[in-house]
Amino acid sequence: MTEILLIRHGETAWNAIKKLQGHLDIPLNAIGTRQAKALAAALQGEPLDAIFSSDLQRAVQTAGEIARLQRLSTRIDDQLRERCFGGFEGMLYSELPQRYPDAYATWRSHDPDSNFPPSADNNIGESIRQFQLRTISAITHHAQQFAGKKIAIVAHGGVLECAYRAAKNLPLHAPREITIYNASINRFQWDGEQLQLLQWGDIRHLETAETLDEFNQDKAA
Repeated sequence: MTEILLIRHGETAWNAIKKLQGHLDIPLNAIGTRQAKALAAALQGEPLDAIFSSDLQRAVQTAGEIARLQRLSTRIDDQLRERCFGGFEGMLYSELPQRYPDAYATWRSHDPDSNFPPSADNNIGESIRQFQLRTISAITHHAQQFAGKKIAIVAHGGVLECAYRAAKNLPLHAPREITIYNASINRFQWDGEQLQLLQWGDIRHLETAETLDEFNQDKAA
């Protein structure tokens, strides 16, 4: 069995105003930095064998705080990136129904094979099916590399949702049924064939550090 601590990055300025980030590389804000430090302190007494991170800086910064106290280096993997949302990226959630009514309705329907309006560089993003395959392949690859050990993976809300769906065997078209907190600890294990969920949404370290604010729920990815 490999134990996996799957962690969402700390808060960014765009999270706080519900602006969709996707592949756009937004850093932590001051709250997010405090959250990352509180997270690292909470895990300091829990030795890790490796720390992996998405290559986007909000994840790298969060992972770096953990790595510093664990005396490990952060292993960067771009396959742990957030989902690419094409032309939706950089927009407020509230703007999407007016700007792209049909595409927004399709997105909210959870069609597993739908894409997005193209971005300025003609990127149509990823379907749910493509995103799930990419992220679960990355997670299970690292778990297999460190079979029998404990690893941390710092990534994004969408990546955590993919892992939850895989562990619960939920269909791709099923609506989200969970809250995904910034800087939360979510515990899984990998038995060589299946992800299993052990604990979801541990944010006690944030409450103690008084860094959990009213917006720190289900914000833009």
